Amino acid sequence: TANYSFKASGFQDGFGNYNGSGVSVVGWMWKRAPGYFDVVCYIGNDSNRNLSHNLGAVPEMMWVRRRDSTGGDWEVYHKDTGNTKYLVLNSTAAASTSQYRWNNTTPTESVFTVGTATNTNGGNGDAYIAYLFASLDGISKVGSYSGDGTTNGSKVIDCGFTSGARFIMIKTSNTGGDWMVYDTTRGIIVGNDPILSLNDTAAEVTTYDNLIPNSSGFAVIQNTDGAYTTNENGHSYIFYAIA
Repeated sequence: TANYSFKASGFQDGFGNYNGSGVSVVGWMWKRAPGYFDVVCYIGNDSNRNLSHNLGAVPEMMWVRRRDSTGGDWEVYHKDTGNTKYLVLNSTAAASTSQYRWNNTTPTESVFTVGTATNTNGGNGDAYIAYLFASLDGISKVGSYSGDGTTNGSKVIDCGFTSGARFIMIKTSNTGGDWMVYDTTRGIIVGNDPILSLNDTAAEVTTYDNLIPNSSGFAVIQNTDGAYTTNENGHSYIFYAIA
């Protein structure tokens, strides 16, 4: 809950009331649901430990952060980079290797494991939060793909959907790159697709055509500038999509 000069939060039927002008805002919200999304809050104890969750499925992606530190990173686990690696949501860095994030342990349907890194469990007595995501048939998909450099839309990412993806997050995992977010509210079209990056505070970029709608999920194309890339040949990508 927070209140600012033009913004009040803390509503039961929405996420904010804005009475200013000249500002465009977009929000993405998740609801706890079995097999789809869960939230776990815990107090750190500076040890390798298992934490119970209620996702009802194996977490395929996790975002973990200290709640009582302004300088803490968002540590990210993704099933396709594995339990020995981590990414950082507020950074463009490629996946790095460390045993201290997840203790080299894959989550299960009942627990996930955190190590002694400062941003996962190293702060004894500090407050943490973990967001857990999973693939749910026809609803959400956590996955990965390899770029092939094609520009004709032939690279289709099949998420098992029937009416395409409404929300898409894509990040290169083997090299540096933004956490790019697309959605149908702002536009996933044949043409330029507005991009917001989770790793910075810049305004959305509207000068690149990286995606093409596809009923099974989405298709990726390599833009000519090579920036905000979604299909560069030889690059590995992780993604999260919602139908």
